[in-house]
Amino acid sequence: MTSRSILPSVGAGIPTRLLVAGGAGFIGSAFVRLLLGQGEGFEVTVLDKLTYAGNRANLKTVESHPGYRFVQGDICDATVVGQLAAEVDCIVNFAAETHVDRSILDPEGFIRTDVLGTHQLLEAARQAGHARFLQVSTDEVYGDVPAPRRSAETDAIRPRSPYSASKAAGDLLCFAYHATYQLPVLVTRGSNTYGPYQYPEKIVPLFITQALEQLPLPVYGDGGAVRDYLYVDDHARGIAAVLAHGSAGEAYNLGRGDEPISGNQVAATVLRLTGSSDLLIQRVVDRPGHDRRYALDSHKAGAIGWAAQVDFEAGMATTVSWYRDNRDWWVPIKSGDFLDFYRRNYHPLAGSAPVS
Repeated sequence: MTSRSILPSVGAGIPTRLLVAGGAGFIGSAFVRLLLGQGEGFEVTVLDKLTYAGNRANLKTVESHPGYRFVQGDICDATVVGQLAAEVDCIVNFAAETHVDRSILDPEGFIRTDVLGTHQLLEAARQAGHARFLQVSTDEVYGDVPAPRRSAETDAIRPRSPYSASKAAGDLLCFAYHATYQLPVLVTRGSNTYGPYQYPEKIVPLFITQALEQLPLPVYGDGGAVRDYLYVDDHARGIAAVLAHGSAGEAYNLGRGDEPISGNQVAATVLRLTGSSDLLIQRVVDRPGHDRRYALDSHKAGAIGWAAQVDFEAGMATTVSWYRDNRDWWVPIKSGDFLDFYRRNYHPLAGSAPVS
């Protein structure tokens, strides 16, 4: 499950000079570690604003790589983006506000980064004459998907939260730049991703870190909403595969394709792997407009040679071990801004006493 085992075949098709926007975040840093772990064939400039979820510690293992450079900056800054784009052949855009719950509390920031920021990157890539532009998007743009259907790339997009709407807008801008300016864009739509280095607001790291501290696991509503969980190294490999072998102007879904997993199942898995009591489960008021089910059809990515390799049980075991062994990474995070967000977002159901 290490990023050393990526893509002997895919690496050959990727532009060698890349600007990775949002590369200090969870999935972006996994992608950077993946590429630079192949040796000295890549030059990667990471541009990251270092908001709450960006963390240079995520890139510590590649800091000494001769092809690595870090620039702190905002993708909405046309001057910075234009200068950096002129020095590379390709942009991969991970930069985004990403959490649905935060988008409900503060939608404006999502529109700024996910729409206006994406526009600045696209325009810089157009001016620089780039060979590739890859936009990292999400399965959430498809909206709620009734069983037994799975979303295909040709399906209509029906976002239902400020987050997914902002990502859908970014996707459409990409396709418009392909149609209008012939910019060779690619879009990947990944399913719920988990693994080491994930900021603990998302369900998997939140539940793991809460369990390790014997604190409540806040399960939305009845816990029956289901997702297709994808291990982060698999997601990074999928992005690399699309970047190397995808067709310009196309979207590619990246998901495991197994039976989607519920919030209740995630909680039960975390409790078992951490040796914690199910008394830690706390039912909280459901998310407004909560999509009940996401499920992806990833055959198109399979046709270019990608498939997820890490099953949920193995990936969760590795992830729990990482958080158990790296408390110095996440304990400082779970204070300040995070603690304020947690208190604003999770409200116990009436009649359900908080676990202390």
